[in-house]
Amino acid sequence: MRIKHSLFTRRQFLNGLLGGWLGALAVSLLYPVFKFVFPPTREPDQVTLPFSDFKDMKPNTVENFPWGSKPGLIKKNDDGSYTAFVGVCTHLDCNVTYLPEQRKFFCACHDGWYDQDGIHIGGPPPRPLRRLNLSIEGEDLVIKREGVE
Repeated sequence: MRIKHSLFTRRQFLNGLLGGWLGALAVSLLYPVFKFVFPPTREPDQVTLPFSDFKDMKPNTVENFPWGSKPGLIKKNDDGSYTAFVGVCTHLDCNVTYLPEQRKFFCACHDGWYDQDGIHIGGPPPRPLRRLNLSIEGEDLVIKREGVE
């Protein structure tokens, strides 16, 4: 049955429905590619944090800090020194956690393992965790990308 005063036909309606569905599919496929080519935020060259937030850490513990859009990890070693890492797996950028009882970093996405120094020891990650340069300057903890002076 056809309505006398319809704004569009059934064919126009179905074409619009199919076109909208194809447009949504194209956007959902191209959006990750666009975000990869044009990242929303750049990784910082340097982050300055108050050292007072980290000086009371116990040995073999890890604290998080913001490193751009990714988490950063500061680990206090047994000798009292500090080491900083970018807290994402080198396989697919999943967040890693530190397991102090095992002295290992773990990525739950694909069962990736790193030792306490960030060296890859198991699972699919191709490289060790990215290290960051860390220095204590007065009352500040200055964390820089490797290669930035």
